[in-house]
Amino acid sequence: MTNSINRYDESIRLLATGFSVQFAEELAGDERIHDIMMEIAQEFVEREVPIVSEDSQIDLAVELIMGVTVTKV
Repeated sequence: MTNSINRYDESIRLLATGFSVQFAEELAGDERIHDIMMEIAQEFVEREVPIVSEDSQIDLAVELIMGVTVTKV
């Protein structure tokens, strides 16, 4: 039984490795990931950066996202 679980786990890891680049491309092309990243970036800027202008906060959040890429690790 233990051997079959280990083989199953290894099979899942191999499948994930094989699809990881395709999945990263899927994420990078999905508008929802950009929306989520923008939301998180805006929260980060509000919390960490003492900028009072909302426009500047948005501009900084956008620039932060532009410096991030979704890739396979």
